Amino acid sequence: MLGRAWGIARSLAIYHGIPGRQRRMRRLYRQFLGPGDIGFDIGAHVGSRVRAWRHLGVHVVAVEPQPDCLRVLRLFFGRARDVTIVAGAAGAKSGTVRLAISSAAPTVSSMSQDWIDSVSRDESFAKVRWDRSIEVQVATLEELIATHGTPAFVKIDVEGFEADVLAGLTTPVRGLSFEYLPSAHDAMLACLDLVEKLGRYRYNYSPVETMRLASDRWLDAAELVTFLEGVRETGRSGDIYAKRVDG
Repeated sequence: MLGRAWGIARSLAIYHGIPGRQRRMRRLYRQFLGPGDIGFDIGAHVGSRVRAWRHLGVHVVAVEPQPDCLRVLRLFFGRARDVTIVAGAAGAKSGTVRLAISSAAPTVSSMSQDWIDSVSRDESFAKVRWDRSIEVQVATLEELIATHGTPAFVKIDVEGFEADVLAGLTTPVRGLSFEYLPSAHDAMLACLDLVEKLGRYRYNYSPVETMRLASDRWLDAAELVTFLEGVRETGRSGDIYAKRVDG
């Protein structure tokens, strides 16, 4: 229990306690989201994006499977009319899946054993332990769209399950993001292939939690892969942003 409390307290300090982060976050997302838009936060964790998007006038659909994180989301946003909290996960098909939880580092809890095996070989994950697991409900993004409306932007941060989430999407949304880890480079390629099948997109990259785009222009898929080969050598994780350019 102490480890779980420490893990949530650490997440709150990282995602809500750093001065200036919310301001940078609002500045970044303003190019994707505006008043009246719907935003899907897949892997909402402790709600830092929820908080920023609300300031932009967005109705947020926050999808989160971890019980401790859900308690935080309900405490912060449970009475907010512009936030819908969905207890569960998104995936390629509806049903249930096992979620491996790291009590001390809940931000790396994952539904992908392949991802866990991959990152466990990374020195930065040497001290991470996935000490328990639970079964969670899964809905596809298309099912979430049918219930909550079409989002202007979908943020996907689900620790190696990103491709599964994207596999459940056929609607070409205006913008989206998904996490990138150099130690799971092939998973990024799978995600990129799925996004390319949705429509014509351009891409950019933001180093982990900086809320700044690294390229001064938006890249096509091939250019992004070349760009990330350089990032891969640094071992620094981040997020890939995609912006639709064909309508």
